[in-house]
Amino acid sequence: MNEIILGGGCFWCLEAAFQLLKGVESVQSGYAGGTKETAAYKEVCSGQTNHAEVVKIIYDSEIISLDDLLRVFWQIHNPTTLNKQGNDVGPQYRSIIFYADDKEREIIELSIEKEAKPIWGSNIVTFIEKSKEFYPAEGEHNNYFQKVGDRNPYCTYVVKPKVTKVIEKFSDKLKNL
Repeated sequence: MNEIILGGGCFWCLEAAFQLLKGVESVQSGYAGGTKETAAYKEVCSGQTNHAEVVKIIYDSEIISLDDLLRVFWQIHNPTTLNKQGNDVGPQYRSIIFYADDKEREIIELSIEKEAKPIWGSNIVTFIEKSKEFYPAEGEHNNYFQKVGDRNPYCTYVVKPKVTKVIEKFSDKLKNL
């Protein structure tokens, strides 16, 4: 099993989208990249810790590649807006990828050139950083979209369109739904 940590706005969106994919064993919402030794939702939302909302994806590279995961990542968030995704504003919503080794970094950089720039143009502001401590999010954030769905307007108007996009664009990569 391999792991990658991605941040691209609210972790509810990323979690819901990546959980759909074959070969993804688990997706855990959390925080990474900050300056404090711990992370919690209220602190992170204050912008004072410099953590990003992220997901840690555990995946089987025999079934889904890092390239495929990144292809989905570029489709479901805007990597050209610094510290912002839609109406979500602050450093916790920045576009960021945490890599484990030089090979992963090369794959990420190539993906930016081959996948992200053709979609979004050359102004990609995604941070690429060596993996740092990952802090799991509080329990109420886990599987949020599956638990709440359309009962939450944010899920209806922000999360659901991303999930729909993954279903439509990556139908060959989906688990049996």
